[in-house]
Amino acid sequence: MISKIINMAEKMKDAEDRLLESMFHSEPIADDGFSSRIVTRIRRRMWLRRLALPIAMFVGGSIAIKPLAQLSVAVSKLLTVMPVELLETPVAWIPQPQYVVVGAMLLAAAMLGLRMLEE
Repeated sequence: MISKIINMAEKMKDAEDRLLESMFHSEPIADDGFSSRIVTRIRRRMWLRRLALPIAMFVGGSIAIKPLAQLSVAVSKLLTVMPVELLETPVAWIPQPQYVVVGAMLLAAAMLGLRMLEE
């Protein structure tokens, strides 16, 4: 459905509008399929770029599984040897909830300020 405003604008063309339309009205240029080949090539490259990162992550993750398993075994052995006093977290290190809220508010204000500076 075409809006009434567009229909009214098309009916109210003056001489300059008709002149501009006649100047820019032209037949499509015959390019023997060149533009369709370029569009196909661009789409193929887009899909290649979209798939490259997930495939690389999968390959890298599959390679890293064995060293990660060995590292977890080594860390578990190390934790059994360490004294319990070193593993306990002091209460002073745990942040208070009001500090977490204030930090989140400051982070949000900083992000909003940076966004406003960009515009």
